[in-house]
Amino acid sequence: MTPEDFLNGQVLLIDKPLHFTSFQAVNKIKYALINKAGLPKKFKIGHAGTLDPLASGLLLICTGKFTKSISELQGQAKEYTGTFHIGATTPSYDLETEVDQTFDTSHIDESLIHETVKQFLGEIDQKPPIFSAIKKDGVRLYEHARAGETVEIASRKTTIHEFEIIRIALPEVDFRVVCSKGTYIRSLAYDFGKAMNSGSHLTVLRRTKIGDYNVADAINVIDFEQTLISKL
Repeated sequence: MTPEDFLNGQVLLIDKPLHFTSFQAVNKIKYALINKAGLPKKFKIGHAGTLDPLASGLLLICTGKFTKSISELQGQAKEYTGTFHIGATTPSYDLETEVDQTFDTSHIDESLIHETVKQFLGEIDQKPPIFSAIKKDGVRLYEHARAGETVEIASRKTTIHEFEIIRIALPEVDFRVVCSKGTYIRSLAYDFGKAMNSGSHLTVLRRTKIGDYNVADAINVIDFEQTLISKL
């Protein structure tokens, strides 16, 4: 692959590690292309769908003319795998914040878990987490949350195409989900626990597919620079 290939346009399949923001991943790729491939500092680059710092997995990074395809790529169905912790909630619905409530789980068994899954298949109403980057009155929700402010969040339509339970070892439940753009798996974790008259939060999340793109074909963002050098 030549520098001209990146300038003309590529869709790079990147495996984002935990604790990296999507912005940091793009920047690492950007500066590798500038410093090692000799691309100009102002070449076009961007990602097709944010992945939280506490999530790993597939991040599509587009360069050149393929940045025009970002909206189309963002609209494709996404597959995730991960783990719910049943019996406790956190304000952020994941591990970003500490547990704020615990719940009884003595009534929860495999049968109830599998029956509850059915409630979330198809089009559902979902409220984004208060700890999210969505703006309310010009301010991001997580800024309201960190300031201790109560904000009314409108629900939105989203679609769960597939929802499969992979492993049950309470309090942990492993899952696989295929969903539409705009779905918050953290909210799914919270709502799933609530639907079982208990609580739940997300402890592990990995994005495995975006449309036909698969994380199995992706390269770790840390390894990208070395691989780039070897191919130029």
